[in-house]
Amino acid sequence: MFLVGRYLSPFVRRVGVSLNELGLPFERKILSTVSDRAAIEAYNPLARVPALILDDGEALIDSAAILDYLDELAGPAKALTPAKGPERRRVQKIVAIALGTIEKAVGAAYEINRRPAEKVHQPWLDQLLAQTAGGLAALEAALAGSWYVGNRLTQADITVAVGHGFIARSQPTVLPPGRYKKLDQLTTRLEATASFKAAQPETV
Repeated sequence: MFLVGRYLSPFVRRVGVSLNELGLPFERKILSTVSDRAAIEAYNPLARVPALILDDGEALIDSAAILDYLDELAGPAKALTPAKGPERRRVQKIVAIALGTIEKAVGAAYEINRRPAEKVHQPWLDQLLAQTAGGLAALEAALAGSWYVGNRLTQADITVAVGHGFIARSQPTVLPPGRYKKLDQLTTRLEATASFKAAQPETV
């Protein structure tokens, strides 16, 4: 199977990190939604990434659906989201907050970097940045120990660390040094692992 998209996208990167962590072999098609739209449309009519193309040619789209399939493939003992119960709900809640935070940060980045300065709607940008900061604060408060859930790495930790890293690169003013110390520590720890190192965002 192969993964479509660049690790510059936090949604693609969380899939890549998860594939690495689960030990599932895959190849990549490093396509950009900006310059490779037609090629991506062959896998997803919305021209969005990620897409995971299975060995039989089936295309899975949306990171949540892809990760659900990967957990099924890996089996319950290795799955990054628990199969049931309070721990499953806890992981899903943290992931939902993290994804919402990432989406708001992506919106802010597009508003700043893609829209002409004279056309930036400041109240809308302020709202996106406030929502991003609110999500980060909630994720900081929710991290009570080494991991978000139980005593092992879950999809909650992966998605938060990937999102935190993306925001640090795209919106550094939202992450002043020391504001979210627990998120800083989690991200630093996970970025040092083999699974994260093998899914480094591209430089261009």
